[in-house]
Amino acid sequence: MSSSQSTVEQDPRWSAVLNRDPRADGQFVYAVKTTGIYCRPSSLARLPHPKNVVFFDTEEQARAAGFRPSKRAAADQSLVAAQHAALVAAACRQIEASDSLPLLAELASAASMSPFHFHRVFKAVTGLTPKAYATAQRSRRVRERLESAASVTDALYDAGFNSNSRFYESADHVLGMKPSDYRARGQNTEIHFAVGECSLGAILVAQSQRGVCAILLGDDPNALVEDLQDRFREANLIGANPDFEQLIAKVVGFIEVPALGLDLPLDVRGTAFQQRVWSALRDIPLGSTASYAEIAQRIGAPKSFRAVAQACGANTLAVAIPCHRVVRSDGELSGYRWGVERKRQLLAREQQS
Repeated sequence: MSSSQSTVEQDPRWSAVLNRDPRADGQFVYAVKTTGIYCRPSSLARLPHPKNVVFFDTEEQARAAGFRPSKRAAADQSLVAAQHAALVAAACRQIEASDSLPLLAELASAASMSPFHFHRVFKAVTGLTPKAYATAQRSRRVRERLESAASVTDALYDAGFNSNSRFYESADHVLGMKPSDYRARGQNTEIHFAVGECSLGAILVAQSQRGVCAILLGDDPNALVEDLQDRFREANLIGANPDFEQLIAKVVGFIEVPALGLDLPLDVRGTAFQQRVWSALRDIPLGSTASYAEIAQRIGAPKSFRAVAQACGANTLAVAIPCHRVVRSDGELSGYRWGVERKRQLLAREQQS
């Protein structure tokens, strides 16, 4: 037995290759010197002779060394992706059903993965870490519980927060206001708004104490006001005053002449994932576009392009958070909350600026 063969067979990674262990995927790849290819540990390819094997920590390292993916890589990747999706879906159900966040080790054990690998897989599939996903779920529960619970404290504990202080630290960021005010559907919250007209139709701009909280486009001004009222049913909605008219004029000015730019304090409310997407959208330069897949790549969640599209659809700050700059991978326009034709016009104006 050669020394190189002995070294490989003594390496614990070789055992993972022999067992085609999916838990080792993402932790390393093995390359075969005689064929010039590399594979994941769970690959279904024919097992090589140990003396011809060399290990790399990443696929990038293997490619840099001159190796190429095996012909079965695509099939292996599809199979692994399906397995990962099923395991992550089960973990999500476990998180959603738990009153508190299960330990990472518990979630990883249920998925037959190491904690490190599970963390990477979960984030790749959902775009969030397990902890961020659990926080988003608990925030959703809080919103639901605040509708019916006897008190704010009851709602917080029912939603899985084990202390008031932990939630109140993030309540303003999650809800956009104090929990008691959210429970009262915005009661004690003042929101100034104005409705105007632009070349794209009716426009409504609303501002809370934190910043602009809504920019809505549509055909019917009354429908826009009703939309705002539905979001803040008990808030004190205050019609436009002369100072606020200047704000709506600034938004309309940007729509008509994008080169003017738009720099507004924003009251952004959404899940952790949505806010990551919206932040990436604001980084798209004027006159440029990006695909949903590219945005998913930029936020470190390359498989979450569908979730990126959903986050774009949830945006209520038209033009300020430029979801109109996101297109399909083939460059074609897809859905837009305020109509594809408005999206087309916005892009055409920006590209001419």
